[in-house]
Amino acid sequence: MTGAFVSLRFDADAQEADAWSDALLEAGALSVDLTDPHAGAPREVAVFGEPGSASTLWPVSRVTALFAQDVDVDAALAHAAAAVAHPVPAHERATVADQDWVRASRAQFGPVRVDEGLWIVPSWCVPPDPSATIVTLDPGLAFGTGSHPTTSLCLQWLRAHASPDARVLDYGCGSGILAIAAAKLGAARVAGTDIDPQAIAASDRNARANGVRAWFGAPDALPGDAYTIVVANILANPLILLAPALARRTAAGGRIALSGILESQAAEVRDAYAPWFKLAAWRAAEGWVLLAGERG
Repeated sequence: MTGAFVSLRFDADAQEADAWSDALLEAGALSVDLTDPHAGAPREVAVFGEPGSASTLWPVSRVTALFAQDVDVDAALAHAAAAVAHPVPAHERATVADQDWVRASRAQFGPVRVDEGLWIVPSWCVPPDPSATIVTLDPGLAFGTGSHPTTSLCLQWLRAHASPDARVLDYGCGSGILAIAAAKLGAARVAGTDIDPQAIAASDRNARANGVRAWFGAPDALPGDAYTIVVANILANPLILLAPALARRTAAGGRIALSGILESQAAEVRDAYAPWFKLAAWRAAEGWVLLAGERG
């Protein structure tokens, strides 16, 4: 890739800087670095597949994210802000000359082991276990790369529950990673939907790159039938609002898995789905929980 990049910079509470870093990477940043705004010394450099976990060295961190020039930076920042439950911060942006940032970043990108026998692998990497189920996926604007705990929980759940006769709906598909994984795990029919046209386009590209058949489109264009498996990795508040719609999309006796939920939000989400499902925590990771259950 040649040309310029876009640098986005803002200050954040140091205790929340790692969360911002993870969210920006999931939203499409090529790299994120955290520095002391007064000294300028780097605290860490975070890249796709390597969410930050460094200890806090100062009360405020300067967050600088690097994006490809064609990325909608405003949309990416808004997505990251929603993920960390904060308003969009005051920020600065600048154009950065090409210094082969992508090649330098790729050297640090690596395969993500989701579970035994399931890997998410960038296209430029050799799969570590050729006998495993491999989903080929490069970082981009659309949410869902496999490195975030909420996505990983969904992938683990799919590996445990996808079956050859399953009809799977990935609601809020982002990059299409869950739909693609379901197809690779043997699901009979797979669909994904998102309100973001860029996510639908990214999902189509990723499905073709993985050699799987899947339908992607806007929610109002979804086929009218119900699905035996519905997976939604969004955020707690949208999941609560979507409860009636997702219930309608789940066949009687079908399964639903909901992620993007903080452990402190689980009870509220569970209550919203109680008229149709008896949800329970299936697994938790890093403060996030996946709720799952069957349609009555």
